This record gives sequence, C-alpha cells and structure tokens, in this order.
Amino acid sequence: MGGTSDERDVSLASGTQVSGALRAAGHQVVSVDTARGIMTLEEEANLVSAGVGQLPPEPIALLESEHERFVEILQDPELAQVDVFFMALHGGSGEDGTIQDILDGAGVTYTGSNCFGCSLAMDKEATKTVLRDAAIPTPDWLVGPISANEVESALGLPVMVKAARGGSSLRLVLAHDQVELEVTMDESSTWEDTVLYERYHAGREFTVGVLGGETFPVGEIVPQHEIFDYECKYQEGLAQEIFPADIPSELSEQLRALALQVHGALHLRDYSRVDFIVDEDGRPWCLEANTLPGMTTTSLFPKGAAASGIGFPELCDRIAELARARSGADSA
Repeated sequence: MGGTSDERDVSLASGTQVSGALRAAGHQVVSVDTARGIMTLEEEANLVSAGVGQLPPEPIALLESEHERFVEILQDPELAQVDVFFMALHGGSGEDGTIQDILDGAGVTYTGSNCFGCSLAMDKEATKTVLRDAAIPTPDWLVGPISANEVESALGLPVMVKAARGGSSLRLVLAHDQVELEVTMDESSTWEDTVLYERYHAGREFTVGVLGGETFPVGEIVPQHEIFDYECKYQEGLAQEIFPADIPSELSEQLRALALQVHGALHLRDYSRVDFIVDEDGRPWCLEANTLPGMTTTSLFPKGAAASGIGFPELCDRIAELARARSGADSA
C-alpha cells in the first residue's frame, strides 16, 4: 500500500482496511508501504482514523526511486515467509505494472493482474485501442498535442479531457465550450502525462466488478457533482452508489457480459472493476477498467461484492486465495 502516487491516501485507506479484513479472516498480515517500509500496528490504526482527504496529498520526496526503495524493502527478513503479497496500491508504480514486475523478478506471488495487464489498463489510450479492436464500444478519442478547434470538430462539445494514465478521477475535466477547453489545455501542460480528449456521452454511469471469472451485480453511480470526481469518490454523501442498479435485466446482462469481455481483452486476472456510461439512447460505452479498484469503505468494488452476499473479509480472503491457487498451479 501507499507508494508515491497522488492516489497515496486512497491506497493507504484501502490497504489498512484490507489488512484488518485479512486478519479477521484468519490470516497473519504484515503491512508494507512501498515508499516507507514495514508499518507498525499503531501506524495502521492512525491511518484508519485519518481516512482520505478532500484533496490528493503532496508528493513524497525519496532519496532514491520508489523502484529502488521497494527492492530494498523486499529484502527485509520479515517478508521472507510471505505466501501472498496483497496489492492495495493505486496509481503510479503500483498500478502501471512496475511493482508487479519487481515481484515477478523476485519470484513471489501477488494478487491481481501482472505487469502486462496492469500497463495496458493503466494507459487509457492503450485500453481504448484494445477495446476498439475487440469491437467493444468505447467513446471516440484523440490525444494531444492538438488544437481546440480540431478537438471540437472531431469530438464536439462538451468534451472530456483526461490524463491518459490518471486514476481516481484526478486530472479529469469536462470542458463545456471553447474557452473552458483552451483553459484546460493550458493547465494540462503541467500534468506530465499524455492528454486524452474523449467524446462526451450524457447518460447514466454504471460499474461492474469481476472476481474469479464471475461478475457482481451492476452498480449505478449518481454523483452530486456533474462528473464522478475525486471528492465525490472519497467523501461520504457526495454520490449515491446503488447496488444492484435499478435497470432492466437485459441491460444488466449486457453490461456484465461486456465487463467480462473487457477483463479478457486487457489480459487481466483475478479481479477488476469496469466502468460504463449508458447514453440516452440506451447504448453502453466502456470508459475504463481498474486493475486495482479501491478497497475503502466508500469504494465501489466491495459494495458490488456485498450485493452478491460477499462480506469484506470474505472478499479479501477470496482475492488472496485466487493468487495462492495460481501459485500452486505454477509450481505444479
């Protein structure tokens, strides 16, 4: 958990709650911040009470790269007997495949997708290219550098502007007109990321969790803000998250089938969460797939599991057991 990305607070909230759930399920747990090292139970307790702030944290400065720091942390004798590394990282090195690549190199077992699947799903342009090639509907898009006139001509207004490798709805803007689009273009020059422009489809937002080749009931997200932004995601009362969604069974089955297609097309494993917009004509559009969906008290993936009758400790236990079963198959 933790790390140095701007989703650090969310990751720490996920990780501490996962640690508690795994202990409740009977596991022995060591909690590791990939930027700082092994955590004490007191440090965990303080993080649980702190929760997720309204704004992302300031960047952490390390004397070495997070990659080098994590390689050092893995040498700690306390981690030598670990059966499964449970991934509760969000954004940055934890979700782009970097940490997974290190764990593969160390020959240890970890939850979730491998380096290849993580890198595909983390890059929204790569994701959308794979989806388009697999005939899975996803909104049209362009990437910069490009002029505001070219964006409006190709995609219309309003238009979504995204950091191609962003998460938790950070660096996500709905530009309504040329003025807002040009301002956002200027701001995006500081993002240090590819800027992706995506056709906006007004409609209802849905999400589908995938676990072990099965799907959870479809959930609907109704944010208080115009879009489901960082604040709506992690502050209580700023979004309704309805599980199961009140939709016709045909649409529910369609979204669940599409979620499995997306999961497979992106070469994901164990679990994921796939997000959709269903437009005013009833057409679904896949927005993205999350290889390490949030595991906080307000997160969508655990709510989907609960709608399937799976409590949080059981959910965390199942994810860990999927990884352990895969390890056993590999050794056989």
